[in-house]
Amino acid sequence: MLNKSKLERVVAKMKEQDMPQMIITDPVSIFYMLDKWIIPGERMLALYINVNGDVQLVLNKLFPQTEDLGVPLTYYDDIEEPVGILAKFIEKDKTIGIDKNWPARFLLKLQDLGAGSKFVNGSVIVDKVRQIKDEHERQIMRESAKMIDEVMDKLIPWVAKGLTERELNAKCVELCKEVGFQGLSFDPITAYGKGGADPHHVTDDSKGKYGDSVVLDIGGMWNNYASDTTRTVFIGEINDRQREVYNVVLEANKRGIAAAKPGNKMSDVDKAARDYITEKGFGEYFTHRTGHSIGLEDHEVGDVSLVNDEIIEPGQCFSVEPGIYLYDEGIGVRIEDILYITEDGCEVLNGYPKEEPIVVPVEK
Repeated sequence: MLNKSKLERVVAKMKEQDMPQMIITDPVSIFYMLDKWIIPGERMLALYINVNGDVQLVLNKLFPQTEDLGVPLTYYDDIEEPVGILAKFIEKDKTIGIDKNWPARFLLKLQDLGAGSKFVNGSVIVDKVRQIKDEHERQIMRESAKMIDEVMDKLIPWVAKGLTERELNAKCVELCKEVGFQGLSFDPITAYGKGGADPHHVTDDSKGKYGDSVVLDIGGMWNNYASDTTRTVFIGEINDRQREVYNVVLEANKRGIAAAKPGNKMSDVDKAARDYITEKGFGEYFTHRTGHSIGLEDHEVGDVSLVNDEIIEPGQCFSVEPGIYLYDEGIGVRIEDILYITEDGCEVLNGYPKEEPIVVPVEK
């Protein structure tokens, strides 16, 4: 059913951006608006919204809707031209917002039909609205975070049982199902030693050895919302160099979290973590952004990077995950938590321990 509150927020943003009409074609964003998954494959799916209150869903007859979605429906079949049908609802003398990932074969046809005086990126509207989670979304993400913490607790003992990375990956998938996740939010990263020290590493058949650092980056889907967390643990023992790197990453994680509050910029969070890592002499080994927004998808619009000066607002949800990767030394460390921005700071959704490095005993 169409969420009227979300529609009002979208229309308000459209007016703010002087965008009189738009089409939403991303199935994830359509689910966000209608609370209904429609996966059209290669066929056109479009939710038309006009600031005057007109809303229309255009979809193929292969996807009949049996319940009331709260919007008028227009169906087409495979012998009809769907873009031409959509064009009938569009005010041709006005700007129209287009989803950034809409296939060119549809967009070019719409342009040929002259359906709109100007075509602009409309995703900025829905992306911005999706960034701000309501209390219902916040609660689901809390639950999802607690569940992935439970998976982490069950997974860590397996790093010292002689499994290959692929086998450890499969064990993570099994455990996600066991705790109740409906799916994965991304393919787990289960990487030993040099694998964990290579940000581009692909899971393989290598096995962990005594003294290895092990990067575990995992996430599941719960009631359509993603969880995500990373912990780095050690097999059998931790040496002084590994402990040094771990403690630097931990402090960077904490500093990033401390900077995550309303009024600051997303870039402030990245800078807080990055500056500390650089101060400690590891700046060149922190090779990625500090975090990403999360919600219905594991990676949503709104990254935590030096180039994003967007002001942080209550309701945003994003990760803080600094890392140091010393490939030649076979040391990779990343620590990741998901944050929910409150009125005066943030709530850390992940609660799995990180204050002390976890050393997993090797089974005899």
